[in-house]
Amino acid sequence: MTAPVPHVSIVVPVRNEGGNIEPLIREIEVAMAGSGPFEVIYVDDGSRDQTASELARMAAQRPWLRSFRHAESCGKSAAVRTAVRAARAPVIVTIDGDGQNDPVTIPNLVSTLAQAGPGCGLVAAQRLRRQDTGFKKWQSRAANAIRDAILQDGTRDTNCGLKCFPRAVYLDLPFFDGLHRFLPALVRREGYSIATVDVVDRPRLSGVSNYGFFDRLWVGIGDLLGVRWLISRHKTRPVVSEGDARVV
Repeated sequence: MTAPVPHVSIVVPVRNEGGNIEPLIREIEVAMAGSGPFEVIYVDDGSRDQTASELARMAAQRPWLRSFRHAESCGKSAAVRTAVRAARAPVIVTIDGDGQNDPVTIPNLVSTLAQAGPGCGLVAAQRLRRQDTGFKKWQSRAANAIRDAILQDGTRDTNCGLKCFPRAVYLDLPFFDGLHRFLPALVRREGYSIATVDVVDRPRLSGVSNYGFFDRLWVGIGDLLGVRWLISRHKTRPVVSEGDARVV
């Protein structure tokens, strides 16, 4: 059975999320019912649990479900990039694989992007009532405050996994490890506007987080300075003409 050409590609990067594969896929399936053709692309970022076997089992009867695997963990940004490059739809939605992002929001993100028009390069979800420990909430608030002070990207919560953007816009961005944390600033750098949608956070379905504060602290500071440098080096996007045809 061949799946129709999708209108949207839903990207799910995962690492050791075996217990969350089936419930999240079933939720996405329900959320996207009646929304037209879609595909879901999982990237298993070097998992050492049952993630790969669960994906194979769920994909057996779902032609819209595709999965890729990194032989070893390369990070969340690399997993997202693998999926976006493989995507067949012009519009991408990313969602975390731990179940904290509710798939019911996906159609709203897609419609918000469409209503915003071609000048909008990103719709970013912003979490309300975070379902995390007090320390994790504090570290997120601190990181967002430092990021906004340095980059002034105008986004309250850049770490929410729910985002929607044109595939072509993403592929024009400079790639580096940690890119997923700086999408608003880099999309603005390219001259696009940003839209935001408030969403309610949920508890993780099962398992534990694979990302720790002290594991990424110094890397995050280096990334901030690097992104600030990228913004400072940006020139106006050229307007290119060939003969009488004008191409932006």
